[in-house]
Formats: sequence, C-alpha cells, structure tokens
Amino acid sequence: METLLNPSKSTLKLSIPKTHIFKSSLLHSTFNPQPRTLFHRRTLSFTITCKVKTSQGRTNDGKNISKKILLTDTAPELSNEEVKVKPKNGGGALGLVRRLPRRILALLSNLPLAIGEMFVVAGLMALGTAIDQGEAPDYYFQKYPEENPVLGFFTWRWVLTLGLDHMFSSPIFLGTLVLLGLSLMACTYTTQIPLVKVARRWSFLQTADSIKKQEFSDSLPRASIKDLGVILMGSGYEVFLKGPSLYAFKGLAGRFAPIGVHLAMLLIMAGGTLSATGSFKGSVTVPQGLNFVVGDVLGPTGFLSTPSETFNTEVHVNRFYMDYYDSGEVSQFHTDLSLLDMNGKEVMRKTLSVNDPLRYGGFTIYQTDWSFSALQIIKDGEGPFNLAMAPLKLNGDKKLFGTFLPVGDTNSPNVKGISMLARDLQSIILYDQQGKFFGVRRPNSKLPIEIDGTKIVIVDAIGSTGLDLKTDPGVPIVYAGFGALMLTTCISYLSHSQIWALQDGTTVFVGGKTNRAKGEFPDEMNRLLDRVPEIVESSKSKQTDSIGG
Repeated sequence: METLLNPSKSTLKLSIPKTHIFKSSLLHSTFNPQPRTLFHRRTLSFTITCKVKTSQGRTNDGKNISKKILLTDTAPELSNEEVKVKPKNGGGALGLVRRLPRRILALLSNLPLAIGEMFVVAGLMALGTAIDQGEAPDYYFQKYPEENPVLGFFTWRWVLTLGLDHMFSSPIFLGTLVLLGLSLMACTYTTQIPLVKVARRWSFLQTADSIKKQEFSDSLPRASIKDLGVILMGSGYEVFLKGPSLYAFKGLAGRFAPIGVHLAMLLIMAGGTLSATGSFKGSVTVPQGLNFVVGDVLGPTGFLSTPSETFNTEVHVNRFYMDYYDSGEVSQFHTDLSLLDMNGKEVMRKTLSVNDPLRYGGFTIYQTDWSFSALQIIKDGEGPFNLAMAPLKLNGDKKLFGTFLPVGDTNSPNVKGISMLARDLQSIILYDQQGKFFGVRRPNSKLPIEIDGTKIVIVDAIGSTGLDLKTDPGVPIVYAGFGALMLTTCISYLSHSQIWALQDGTTVFVGGKTNRAKGEFPDEMNRLLDRVPEIVESSKSKQTDSIGG
C-alpha cells in the first residue's frame, strides 16, 4: 500500500489501491489537511480509526476494539499529570505478609546463626553437667550462697530462676533446641532440596565450547560416544544418550546425604526433648522380701509425661546378694525380682545386676545401689530378732553400718549393750559393753559368740537393694537419629560426579565435574578415556578410497 502526500498543492488527495484487504468495512481512513501561510510552520496531522477483530472477538459476541492514533510531525507537549501505576499483588501490607516468610527463611537458614545456636546448646549442656540436676532448693542454697558467689556473681538465684537445676527441660534449653531445629529445616528447604532437584535433572550440553568450560575437559579424535557410554556404565555411572549428546552421573546419594544429616539431627533433638519432658523417674531402696508398686516410685519429669497401665505393676524383691573379690571388696550385687499384675499373678521374673537392667511394659529397672537393712540374730536361744542397721557417716565413699543390742534393764537411762558394725553383708564385727573389740562372725555360720554372759548367734544379714526406675519414650528416637546420623555422614563423603560428552564427526568432546575429591577426579577421567577404543578405518575402505582416487 502506498500513500502519496504532496503538501505543495492546495488540494491533497489520498490514493489507495483497491485490494481485497481494504475493501473490508473494518478499516476507515480520514485525511484532513490544514494549509498554513508560508511564514508559519506547517503541521500535518490525520486521524485513523481502526476496528480490528481479534481471536477474542469470537468469544466476545461481536465486541470490537476501537483505537485512535494521532500522527504529527511535532513533538507532543509534556503532561504535568502524575502517572499512576497500579500496584501489583505484592504491594502494600499484603505483599509484606507474603514476603515475610521468605525473609524468615533466609534469616533462619543463615549458617553463622545455626553455628551460634549449636554452640549455645553445647554450652548449656556443659552447664547442665557441671550443675547437679534435680536437687532440692536447700541444696543450691548451700552450694551457691549469696555470701560467696561463684565467679563473683553466680548464686542460687541464677540456678532457680533460669531453671538450671533441671537444665534439659528448662525453657531456655528447649527454646534453643527449637530454634536450632527451625534453622535446620529452613536450610534443608532453601538450600539442600533445590540442590538435589538440580542434580537430578538430565542436562545435555549441545556445544563443544560449553563442554570445554567444565572442570575437566578432553577430546578423543577417533572415538564413538556409544563406546564411551558403555565404559561409563561399567564404572557405575548412570548414562543417558540423546542424539550426539551424552550425560552421565554417579554418587547422587551424596547429594541426599546433607538432607539425611539434618533429619537425623532433628530426630536426635526431638528424642532428647521427649525424654526431658515426657519421662518418669524414681529411686527406691527396698529390703529383701518386701514389695513396692511401680507407680508409687515414678514421678513425672515434664508436661508431656503420661502414665501407662503398667504403672500398676507390683515388684517383689525375692533376694538380694553380692559378689566379692578375694580382697573382700564388693565386685557385683544382684537382685532377684518378680513382677506381679493387679491380680497378683507373676508376669515376669529376673535377676538383675549392674549393667543388666530389667525392662517391662515401657519402664526399666536398674540396679544402682545397695544398703544394709537388718541383722537377724538369736539371743540366748530366743528369737530370731531383727536388729535394724543404720548407716554411719564416714569420710569418702566407704560404707559402714551399725546396730545395738541392749543388755540388762532397757528402761534404765544408761542402757548398755553390744555394738555390731558391718561394712558389707559377709562379716559382722562385735564389741562388748565397754566398746572393746570382741570378735567377728559371718552370717549363716551358726557359730555362737558369748559376750558379757549373753550368747549370740548371727543368723542372717538382710540387705536392701537400691533401684532406679525410669521410663524414657525418647530413647528409640534418639537411637534411630544417631544411627541415621552415622549412616548419612558416611554417605555424604560420596562424590557426586557429572560427565558430558558430544559427538562431533569422529571426535568426542568430554567434560566433567565433581563436588568432592577434585584432585582424584582428573585421574579417574583419564583412566576411563584411555579405555575408549579408537576407530580405525578398515582395509576394504582404504582400497575403495585408493581406487576412487
């Protein structure tokens, strides 16, 4: 289409060829010249009104789009009106709310923050180890007095206010664990998962220049990309071919390992938190022959502690005895226990010892201590009588128990009698009324001893077993977490290697990279490429070429 304009003439005509395009009633053109004097600048303008049918017109029931375009040979005047841009959906308060999670994720996934959280957790755990846990307030009043503070400022107020007497269930420790867990999850979501998604994609490189830009690159002048793929498959690579391009990788599990490490750490922290806030603990010292109920001993440690039906189990101490070294020192102590249900029926029986606990119905009974309960004697052929043995305070960890057998008038203000001391259950030392050493007897020896006219036979030494009872629902989770942590840590050392290749005529361009063992990767690649067979022209083809020449 041509438009002829001649402004020198007073009458201007618009010449439009008659074609089938412009016969349509959809296009209408109007030309309106305005002549000026010779001393003024001319302005040429015309208006074009167009009605265009689009693909949407079929669905808009005949609605047309009308636009007017003004053409002029002078620049338009600048408008003083402000241009109002319609805000996107992300503007305003709504956009701030939508951007807030991203900012929070970026903050939580910050590596220095996560390292700092781990140091804080380690420091609190060390502090919880240094400060005795679970003691009565009076204990901390005496050990951390205000008159003589530790390090010049640390007193019992710090311990009780911050909950350092129950560190592993205190808000400050649990809050730090929660923050560390959030950081691990944010790092996994923002960093590790995208890396795995990228690593799983099959990416083919289509140019030799892109292959040469890899960490390792080489070319094989006379080789086949298929032979290279077979050799890579034999070396444990996953190989993919697409036309003249090849992509291979191995060690993708190494990319998943960091996610597994994070999940394992989350399991450990979750199990530890459940142990600190959902367990039951208790200790009891029971003489031989007596019973106790599990629920009467166990006490909750946190707000998640929930009792079970097995807490109604009754425990009967059948027998307590000890093993000794040749020197007479105690080497091991044992307790024969029977577990009884609510109907009095024995459901389990076991002899436990140190490092050999009893487990039943979610609770565990540990052998931790022992005591001397009573001394059974026969006095002048009468009895037996049970004399209670009392622990005597000694310096150090040695134990000493004693009892007293009155002789004569027991109502007298100055009662005299026979004293009996014992360090263990195998020998009893006797003293007369003046406190002088008189002799030693072994229980069950049936050998009498006469002191100040009183004949005594030591029948038996009745011991008491010291038991610790505990329920810990977080132990399986912690064990699973540590197992997963060891496994995923080993897997994380696997190298994720990627290889690209391109067949260009008889030349194969090869490149690759790895995330670990970068010094060994080139040697491995050279060994693989040395195994690729070289393409050699056959003698028949050479003869054909010579004849053709």
